[in-house]
Amino acid sequence: MKSAKGFTLLRWSQRNLVLTILAALWAVLIIVVLVAQPSILSGSTLSSILQFATLLALVSLGQALVVLCGGAGIDLSVGGNVSLSAIVGITSVQAGLPAAFLPVVCLLCGALLGALNGILVAKLRIYPLIVTLGTFYLYSGLALCLTGGAAQSGVPSWALPWGRGMLGDIPLPFLTLVVPAFLIVAILLSFTSWGRWIYAMGFNEHSARLVGIPVDRMRIVLYSLCGLLAGAASFVSLSWLGSGRPDAGVNLELESLTAALLGGIAIFGGKGGVSGVFAAVLLLVALKTSMLQFGINSVWQVGVVGLLLIAVLLADRLSSRVSQINGAR
Repeated sequence: MKSAKGFTLLRWSQRNLVLTILAALWAVLIIVVLVAQPSILSGSTLSSILQFATLLALVSLGQALVVLCGGAGIDLSVGGNVSLSAIVGITSVQAGLPAAFLPVVCLLCGALLGALNGILVAKLRIYPLIVTLGTFYLYSGLALCLTGGAAQSGVPSWALPWGRGMLGDIPLPFLTLVVPAFLIVAILLSFTSWGRWIYAMGFNEHSARLVGIPVDRMRIVLYSLCGLLAGAASFVSLSWLGSGRPDAGVNLELESLTAALLGGIAIFGGKGGVSGVFAAVLLLVALKTSMLQFGINSVWQVGVVGLLLIAVLLADRLSSRVSQINGAR
């Protein structure tokens, strides 16, 4: 009986190699922290991790949906989207727009920028990598041009208590935005036809079209939703930092893609769930926080994220190869 269970566990780990790596990384990180610097495990450190994780979690959720739907889906523009949406929002308030409309402007701007990506990908049949790389530079460049590279003041006072507020050790933006967003998407993917369409598109787009799934329309909606989540992250950045910064989304494109893939989303779509993405986001931020606590220069953080991304891609390819071999048997 034990050998059967052990064989089943081994088979699962082979088929889900990426999630196995995620669990192993969490275990290693916890052991290293407990042995080397247990003082890191405090309420203030938890608050810091969750605060920094808020932006990454929102854009990673959108990134996961884009990758999950297949078609070589990817959105490298999420960082530029966050920056530009924040700048458009704050400059609109500076121009006289009622401050109450700031979150609406951020969300609307993010969704429109995401929709532009979706239209270029779905209707003009341009590769997502090329489209979103181009719009990343476009959005980031516009954010810099509109501000001259300087932070913009004028965030309404009512937004700051929410952006910097805590419920115990948990930041309010994380509690009121990130947790509900992940729960809603998890329910949609698991229990609705909308979710089944997404998995079907990622698993076999040609078959999805044959059975009547509106693939192009769904892809535009998903890119728009990815942009909407980036717009939500831009409002969080305004409320937390107290100013609009043209570099608010720097490196989010690389980190969100790493979180999505490390969380178990297959690179070619059709497989994965958002619970793994949630755990991967927390791991990445906890890893970066621990590196700072250990006195490791922050310039190494991007390198570590890039190394993780390569490792995840290799693991995903190996896992797919193992599944094919087992299927052939």
